Amino acid sequence: MGFATTRASARQFVNHGHVLVDGKRVDIPSFRVKAGQKVEIREKSKANVQIVRAIELTNQTGMVEWVDMDKEKVFGMFTRVPEREEIAIPVEERLIVELYSK
Repeated sequence: MGFATTRASARQFVNHGHVLVDGKRVDIPSFRVKAGQKVEIREKSKANVQIVRAIELTNQTGMVEWVDMDKEKVFGMFTRVPEREEIAIPVEERLIVELYSK
């Protein structure tokens, strides 16, 4: 969503309760967001320096196609599950299959 600069800091924001999903506090980083759910930052946390900086960086780099984001109100909407080709993280599925097939 662009509220954090790294995955580790995003997980920490969630752990510390800064994130709301559909208006309810979420403190489990592995929480699965479904298409159509609204993800936002708590009102008290919107002035957090790290969150403000991450949003500024997101303005420069852009947002992925499967997320709609309102930067002024600090919330985003997860619109759909991305296709494999749209994910920029280098993952070799073959190696994962080999690991779990042992």
